[in-house]
Amino acid sequence: GTPIAGRTRRELEGLIGFFANTLAMRTDLSGDPTFRELLLRVKESALGAYEHQDLPFERLVQELQPARDLARHPVFQTMFALHIDRGKGFEFAGLRSSRVPRNDPPAQFDVSLRLRETVTGLQGAFEYATDIYDVSTIERLAERWRVLLEAIAADPDARLSE
Repeated sequence: GTPIAGRTRRELEGLIGFFANTLAMRTDLSGDPTFRELLLRVKESALGAYEHQDLPFERLVQELQPARDLARHPVFQTMFALHIDRGKGFEFAGLRSSRVPRNDPPAQFDVSLRLRETVTGLQGAFEYATDIYDVSTIERLAERWRVLLEAIAADPDARLSE
């Protein structure tokens, strides 16, 4: 899954308020595609999901009626979020805002990867359910993510199996 801002109409852009929604996304990995081919599949999947972003996630769950288990999210177990940090806070008639560290509630998904694009590069953090994963497992996952990104940058036409 991935969060989306939910501001699909121009008249909503200047409003203050929470319009966010969550999109469920799936990607077809069959046929051992190259990373470039996979990106095209992800793009098509994302564009299809964006067409339905106004449908509240709760309604999607109602329509799908997945088997409910309070220990698992009903539609997906992983979350990916990319935030663009413009490097400045908001200003309102003489008031300035800035980012405040927050105390996160327990993980909502088995694993979440949150990336923030800043003027100095990407910053990222994994959030995970501690009843499923331990620190060493997530550290290995993060290291494998780094190796994967380096391999993709070196050869985007390599097949996923490579």
